[in-house]
Amino acid sequence: MEAIRELKERLETERPVEWESFPDIGLYMDQLISYMPRQLIHYGEGEALTSAMVNNYIKDGALPRAEGKRYSRTHLAYLTAICALKQVLCVKDAALLLAQTARGREPQELYDLFREELDHALDVTAGMLDCGAGEDELPRLALSLALRSYADQLACERVLDLLAEQAAVQSPDKRSRRSPDHNKPAQD
Repeated sequence: MEAIRELKERLETERPVEWESFPDIGLYMDQLISYMPRQLIHYGEGEALTSAMVNNYIKDGALPRAEGKRYSRTHLAYLTAICALKQVLCVKDAALLLAQTARGREPQELYDLFREELDHALDVTAGMLDCGAGEDELPRLALSLALRSYADQLACERVLDLLAEQAAVQSPDKRSRRSPDHNKPAQD
């Protein structure tokens, strides 16, 4: 089926740019907003990143503050990760995950790790797609993908709980970043 072949090809080839390919000059908000859509795979219109969302990510502690009014490679890296993670996590959980993963790492190292894990996840999913599948096999494929997402979500939520507990022990003066609705994806 042509549509599945195209999906598989996109999952196998489309990736966020490497750190060195980010612009090496600071970007203003409008430039940042126009840059970000090329970082991740999208279908249809989808949710576009807005300046209000960026400001909320900064306010929530998920994204570092701008340097003056300019955004650097670090901001592009964090935004790429946040935009991917918020498809399955609330922003506070994404912030917790990024903060814990960033411990002891430079922003470039964190971004390289993110890209490596995203690359692996996209390759695994692409590997599940059978380009020869007929239309009658699409419901089973969708069911399989959905249930895999469910299982991964269960495991992720438990690991995030453990990370939140660790963060609370490391910084007892700060409350856990996990919200009561941590099972819901971000709604910005």
